[in-house]
Amino acid sequence: MGGLWNIMIGYFFGFALGVGCALAVMYTIWAGGYKRAVEHSLLADPPARFRTMQEAALRKQSSVPPR
Repeated sequence: MGGLWNIMIGYFFGFALGVGCALAVMYTIWAGGYKRAVEHSLLADPPARFRTMQEAALRKQSSVPPR
């Protein structure tokens, strides 16, 4: 019975905590990028990369037909 408990504990730490931590890290990276994008959009003179990505998004939005 000891081996079964070891396997169950291993699965718990490996999947539950491992995947949960990975998702938390990915969310933190995403949220930080989102906050930075909002900050850049509020600047009087946004960075060049922001302007090029904004132009690309507007082109893509205008090429999508309405529903």
